[in-house]
Amino acid sequence: MPRIARQRSKSKTYHILFQGNGLRDIFIDDNDKNKFLQLLFEKSMSEGFSIYAFCLMSNHVHILLSGEHNALGKLVKRINTSYVYYFNKKYDRIGRLFHDRYKSEPVETDAHLLAAVRYIHNNPVKAGMIKDPSDYIWSSYHYYTDYPQKTLSCLDPLFILEMFSEDIKEGKEQFVKFSKDADRFEFIDVVEDETIKDKEINSEIAAREFVQQFLKKNGLIDCIGLKDSKSLRNELIIELKEKSTLSIRQIASILGVSRGIVQRQQLKK
Repeated sequence: MPRIARQRSKSKTYHILFQGNGLRDIFIDDNDKNKFLQLLFEKSMSEGFSIYAFCLMSNHVHILLSGEHNALGKLVKRINTSYVYYFNKKYDRIGRLFHDRYKSEPVETDAHLLAAVRYIHNNPVKAGMIKDPSDYIWSSYHYYTDYPQKTLSCLDPLFILEMFSEDIKEGKEQFVKFSKDADRFEFIDVVEDETIKDKEINSEIAAREFVQQFLKKNGLIDCIGLKDSKSLRNELIIELKEKSTLSIRQIASILGVSRGIVQRQQLKK
């Protein structure tokens, strides 16, 4: 089936979404998030894009930016290629990290632009992680409330703040108030894979927590103790294969065993 051409924005403003393949995590630790942001800022500047908002979640990223339509695909490809290389090398993995093509939607009006900024900053609130966007450090929200003390050369909060007021202090106050209002626009969001809806564990972070609970329940401190109990090791492998969306390679990496050991364990009937 031919791919549908992306909609071109007359305002040159786009809301884009990167999503982990199978909704798996694309960030394991803070260093991963910092690396992605470094690439985002560097590549955006070199391709002539201004960023209005961003938010990094564990398995997806929202970005609101402005630039030439023809350069958008090149920008995303440069970010993805560099980040996937970094991630796969760091975690000794191969294969796709991101789900299919990135998603994008044009943002044409001022009202839509402001709502997109609010929606992106409130993603962790929507996910139940925090109560207020100011409590989340992995978004651009603080670059608005701390402007101009906190700035980035490729991030343009002033453009948005001046839409509320020419007085920056008043603009920031209105921005914070606006950020708490309900959305009336619909935005692109992560696509839930039908095959993982019923899975209890859908990220590496959740899997590592599950493993720690399993070890503690069985009187073990870490995975090294599993070497003396193949039955417990195999039970844990089967549990992870049944309850998680993790690949064989990911399970092997978390437990410190070979992929062959994981592959050989059959699911419970």
